[in-house]
Amino acid sequence: MTGACFEHRAILSTAARLQWFEQQLLTHLSQCATPCAAWVVLPNHYHVLARIEDMRTFSRNLGQLHGRTSFEFNREDKALRRKVWYRSEDRCMRSEAHYYTTLNYIHNNPVKHGHTAKWTDWPYSSVHNYLETKGREWLVDVWRSYPVLHYGDKWDL
Repeated sequence: MTGACFEHRAILSTAARLQWFEQQLLTHLSQCATPCAAWVVLPNHYHVLARIEDMRTFSRNLGQLHGRTSFEFNREDKALRRKVWYRSEDRCMRSEAHYYTTLNYIHNNPVKHGHTAKWTDWPYSSVHNYLETKGREWLVDVWRSYPVLHYGDKWDL
């Protein structure tokens, strides 16, 4: 699942907003998707890799999340009725390779967009959970086994 800010504006422009939205997103996911395998939150979009059992319920709840967070950002910015979220998109995983390449794509996204030089330096990502639970060697092995290459090119334009 990918969610993008309207016109790719960097509305989640501060560390506090990134952290707050990450927590809101993870709370949402814990209520309507099992399990959440990976995520990253960036200033103008986010990516999630999760098993969604009921897409209708998930989509309705995602709309509520976007509504609540839009209201809060607009209140803070004194920009009432500004469109914050533009779209969300989902993709079904077709294979193990697709799954692990997506995992790598999500963790590498802050590097792809120039927010950090190493994916382990971006704090608003599940990569840190993987470092703690699986270890660096496991992540490097997955990176080598399922390279991102051109995966996702032109998605974020």
